[in-house]
Amino acid sequence: MAQGVTMKDGADADEGTGMDVQDAAAIMQQARGRAEHELRVSYRLPFATYGLLYLIGYGTVWLSVRGQRPYQGPGSTALAVLTLLAAAAVVVTVVVVGRAFSGVGGWSARQRRVALLSYGIAIVGVYLVEDALFQTGASWSVIGVYGATVPLLVTGMAFAFSSAFVANWSVFGLGIWLIVVAAASAYAGPVGVWAVCALAAGLAFLLVAAVRPGPRRS
Repeated sequence: MAQGVTMKDGADADEGTGMDVQDAAAIMQQARGRAEHELRVSYRLPFATYGLLYLIGYGTVWLSVRGQRPYQGPGSTALAVLTLLAAAAVVVTVVVVGRAFSGVGGWSARQRRVALLSYGIAIVGVYLVEDALFQTGASWSVIGVYGATVPLLVTGMAFAFSSAFVANWSVFGLGIWLIVVAAASAYAGPVGVWAVCALAAGLAFLLVAAVRPGPRRS
């Protein structure tokens, strides 16, 4: 009799453990689904921020260098505006991704952290190479074209590559468009390149921000 009770208690314990594991897995799955939904629908803010970065930041640089003969590079005010907008875009992106995946572990969260870190390192490398070009005697015209197009090229590659993980054609299309703009605008010269990138990249980001849904309140 005692053995029967023990076996019954053991079976109940196993059943309870199985229910606990299933409940925990279901809770984690729901949390991951909510986080990915929040990240997906809240991309409007980063896209809009990047759109303003290119429209206002690159546009300000273009106004600063317009009419320069020979090209001497943007003024300190234009560079400050561009730097502040770039910093704002990075902060917004990190905050949006961090909020969406706060408290959610697993490959998706790690994947995005690695992607952000890789992108940040790539951008730092871009500007280190730009400084190396300056130190080795490259002309201001070369540095101007490089400074306008290569960061945009890296951004386009990042979006095109990340689209494989988020399975979103608008992100892929934006990435390819940015790559094309970066390559083609280089032929506009050190002055025109800033205007072409400002319009072609800035408006593209704002368009994608407009067509993607914003966060919904339940």
